[in-house]
Amino acid sequence: MIWNPEAECMSQEEKQELQLRRLQNTVKRAYENVPYYNKRLKDAGVFPEDIETLDDIEKLPFTTKNDLREAYPFGMFAVPDEEIVEVHTSSGTTGKPVVSGYTSRDLEIWSEVMARALTMGMATRKDRIQNCYGYGLFTGGLGVHYGGQKIGATVIPISAGNTKRQIEIMQDFGTTVITCTPSYALYLAEVLEKEGVDIGELNLKSGIFGAEMWTEEMRETIEARLGLTALNIYGLTEIIGPGVAMECTEKKGLHIAEDHFYPEIIDPKTGEKLPNGTKGELVLTTLTREGMPVLRFRTKDITALRDGECGCGRTLVRMDRITGRSDDMLKIRGVIVFPSQIERALLKIKGLEPHYQIVVTRPEFLDELEVQVEASPELFSDEVKHVEEAKRMIEKHIHSEIGLRVNVTLVEPGSLPRSEGKAIRVIDKRKFD
Repeated sequence: MIWNPEAECMSQEEKQELQLRRLQNTVKRAYENVPYYNKRLKDAGVFPEDIETLDDIEKLPFTTKNDLREAYPFGMFAVPDEEIVEVHTSSGTTGKPVVSGYTSRDLEIWSEVMARALTMGMATRKDRIQNCYGYGLFTGGLGVHYGGQKIGATVIPISAGNTKRQIEIMQDFGTTVITCTPSYALYLAEVLEKEGVDIGELNLKSGIFGAEMWTEEMRETIEARLGLTALNIYGLTEIIGPGVAMECTEKKGLHIAEDHFYPEIIDPKTGEKLPNGTKGELVLTTLTREGMPVLRFRTKDITALRDGECGCGRTLVRMDRITGRSDDMLKIRGVIVFPSQIERALLKIKGLEPHYQIVVTRPEFLDELEVQVEASPELFSDEVKHVEEAKRMIEKHIHSEIGLRVNVTLVEPGSLPRSEGKAIRVIDKRKFD
């Protein structure tokens, strides 16, 4: 187990002293080594020596995903190329992806925070962790892998997909901890039931689930159908990957690794910092990353921070379950989707009107994406078989663009609502509160 009481059980005074020292070092490193931050800080009239208290973080400008994307590929790195030993990227769904660079020390930090997270998720060196997150440029798979190795557990690097094989491995290898998206966990449960597998014969004790929003009701269903304790993990490529925050078995919020990441909550419209306990947009600053320090990154995730010692003994601040986004980005079954991607796919097809609407539902526990598209008068009045062919072609185009299968509904010209202002492209009917 990785239990670090010096970091996870600090007093408020000790924690703030450590955070201030590390924040000052991070701002200095960014100012001196990242041209982007050098310019942004100078433009804002802020210099490293101006950071005298933690409250002075509000003097720093925000960093957005677009800022990081514009620096593609290596413009945000703060060390020479030869010191970067690993790179990961975001999905790149709206153009160039965000590239995240790691030094050897960064990988040690990532392994440490992920090991702490897995420990909160009941993992020990005696466990077998079946890692169903994707390996590769996505941070999920390797983040869990490094943390599991740090603990000394046996990591089964099976990655995503091939569900029947997942179940076979689960049975044959005696998997005790599973990591994947919550929706995939439910799919695994469904297949287990169809295959007639008795969950009482499995060795599963806990599941560490993230990469998409999920509800308390979904947790209860996963726990009942898989016979394990289901816990929530949070992370993002821009900051380090998974391991930024993790839920312990008290299930009263996700502990943020505050010795490495400094959290704030802001009003998403005004940018004003909000007090703990108030719901708003999460902003994160890296405190120890060498390869790519990030100042006040706007995550767009809506949550609240909670102070006070947890029943587990940790004094780290806790963040509530993510309940939404402050932008139009969607997470569908763990995959990031932007309406602009769907629009791009539709605009490539002749016979469609430039009017569409995206409807997201969760009828059971898996997200469903429907795209309603206005057909041209000629297409709409065509034979049914031609309309069905067009529908399948559109679904194929969208699948190629976003990597997810969707349901396309061709509707009559002029039937979708019009707006004189910003068009409402997305209707999200899922409930996360």
